[in-house]
Amino acid sequence: MKNKRILSFTAFAMMLFSCDDTIMEWEQVNEDDQITQAELPLGLEEKISRYAPLKTYSDYVIGCGIVMDLYVNDAEYRNLVNENYDDVTVGYAMKHGAMVNAQGEINFNAVDNFIALTNEAGIDVYGHTLVWHANQNASYLNGLIASTVIPGSSGSNALDLSGLKDGTLTGWGAFNAGDGISILEDNGLSGTSQAVQLISGAASAQPYEMQLITPNIPVVMGNNYEVSFYIKSDQPGQGRISFSGLENNYPYQDWYNMGGEFTESFATNSQWQQVKFTVNDFTDTTFGMAFDLGYLPGVTYYIDVDNISVVDLDAEPSFVNLITNGDFENGTLDGWGGYGNGSTREVTTEGSGFGDTGYAMVLTNPTEAQSYEAQQLFTFDQPLEAGTDYTCSFWVKASSPSTLQFELQSEDYSGDYYGGISVGTDWMQITQTVTPSSDDRIRFIFDFGESATTYTIDDIVFTSGEVSGGSEPTIIEKTDEEKTAIIGEAMENWIAGMVGHYKDEVFAWDVVNEPMLEGGSLRTGNVTELAGDDFYWVKYLGPDYAVTAFNLARQYGNPTDVLFINDYNLEASLAKCDGIIEYTNYIESQGATVDGIGTQMHISLNTSRENIVEMFKKLAASGKLIKISELDVRLGTAAPTMAQLIDQADMYQFVVNSFNEFIPANQRYGITLWNLSDKANEHEFWLPNESPNVFDSNFGRKPAYKGVADGLAGRDVSEDFTGEIQN
Repeated sequence: MKNKRILSFTAFAMMLFSCDDTIMEWEQVNEDDQITQAELPLGLEEKISRYAPLKTYSDYVIGCGIVMDLYVNDAEYRNLVNENYDDVTVGYAMKHGAMVNAQGEINFNAVDNFIALTNEAGIDVYGHTLVWHANQNASYLNGLIASTVIPGSSGSNALDLSGLKDGTLTGWGAFNAGDGISILEDNGLSGTSQAVQLISGAASAQPYEMQLITPNIPVVMGNNYEVSFYIKSDQPGQGRISFSGLENNYPYQDWYNMGGEFTESFATNSQWQQVKFTVNDFTDTTFGMAFDLGYLPGVTYYIDVDNISVVDLDAEPSFVNLITNGDFENGTLDGWGGYGNGSTREVTTEGSGFGDTGYAMVLTNPTEAQSYEAQQLFTFDQPLEAGTDYTCSFWVKASSPSTLQFELQSEDYSGDYYGGISVGTDWMQITQTVTPSSDDRIRFIFDFGESATTYTIDDIVFTSGEVSGGSEPTIIEKTDEEKTAIIGEAMENWIAGMVGHYKDEVFAWDVVNEPMLEGGSLRTGNVTELAGDDFYWVKYLGPDYAVTAFNLARQYGNPTDVLFINDYNLEASLAKCDGIIEYTNYIESQGATVDGIGTQMHISLNTSRENIVEMFKKLAASGKLIKISELDVRLGTAAPTMAQLIDQADMYQFVVNSFNEFIPANQRYGITLWNLSDKANEHEFWLPNESPNVFDSNFGRKPAYKGVADGLAGRDVSEDFTGEIQN
């Protein structure tokens, strides 16, 4: 190619000075006046081609933000990275959302394989990122702090609770009352419900020395009845249930339904526990129960009022569910089907359904679209009747706040739509009366394409009339203190797992990423519209979340690891730059050590150069190591002109020059260029249809390559090149 250029230049000269078939008379030039090949001017492309790899021009770290899968599977990509850079930063694959599964376990396999390749190449891996609000397994984290939902009874309660709920104990016997039996408000299972308080006497020693006796309970002879209630005590206690009207009024039971030994009594402690067992040996059409809690003296017991129940397990259902597989208890999606927008559908593991029991249906929509573009449908056995009222109810939660729709559809795809259902991250019951407008509605459909999230749905009921029979569920909200403790433990598990596992391979980390708002204040996590993978640690751990994160990274890593705080737009908002420096000082005032500050620098040709200089001056004054952590210069097009490419190169060089000029040498950690090239598969999620990098879409060097190299070298490296042909 280089020979061809010189030949073209010669041919051009011959054409310029010849005329038809005229034979030229060439003038002899003195040897001293002749231009040597070395003195021939080089074109820009030729100059760029002669530059050495980028990392050879710097004595600090030159890094590249990469797509891990491309590095592992594309040898050309990997070789170009290895040739030009000292270290690599993985864009996504080392983040919480990529590494942590639904059970909170960290899967190291893919990253381990990747690091084996970087070790072989002799380049380092920069850890990115430990604590951020985006790219988190938000579904798992939200699940840890979700309300506990205790399902109500499955059928009608045969026990009359009215004497407890009105506080009068009418119909209930409290003959052996110990030191007192009373009804307390806000002391039940949910924290806002009622509880029966029973205090055993100082000399109590026999179970019957404190008793609460129920009204008579009507039964159907031969049917099985489930007895259930929740109980706790202020200290270790002991109790039993005795009966009247059974063949055996003092039965031994597996009281807590744990598959354990049948015993005379059950033990209680300070935690709510569910007593649940069945009885069927009735001697008459009514029976009674006694809560016998007199075994031990001086114990205070609490029984949740709303959840004392006696339910006929053999009663005929009070309604017919037209969705025959609405509870998924066979562990399948039989009868259901779906499609659209790359969505997926599956059944949970056992124990993950509503109330942490059984199974549920999981629908995942990967990207936002129209609601109907991701669907899950069930076909009724017969079309619905037009003008008839039906009740539709189901339990649902989502991995992030989102919107759901359901519809009744005909074979011709016309339908009745019920949209705008707001779904939160805790289980919630949706109940709606629907009236088909046509007598050919044959399908029930969930439209879930609007939000990029994962829905978990259980206990879907579709019936004519009203759904009735069972009691309401009990919802137990976790306290703020409980949420803080739970999320703090989750953070420690995550950081300890990552930093501990990679302490022999990774020696620098982004510990806290993007903590600041544009105005310079700390993010609080009080956000109304969350992405499906957003989770704000600061919301539950407060401003000291970063203190905890840095201390954990230091505790589980190496003493010499270099730990950074990192943010974007510090050159666009100098107030934000001030804010992150101030927050860094706060973190250190609370006992943690921050080694460096990263400034991402996703910039354009229009970014203020004055602000860039001022930002570097402020960062230098912090005394911390400074890293340009994600540098790219966008042009707003995937097909830039040569003038734009020259301007891009100039901006890259300006940034590097400014970094070298205003950041003292002992504070320069390094510069990472974000993404290797303009190739489309590197920009599926970041700056698509753009050209922000120093290599083009064919891995060719752009003028920006020269700009970066000249900035690193502190001079125009190409001035050293001659016109000699390079072999």
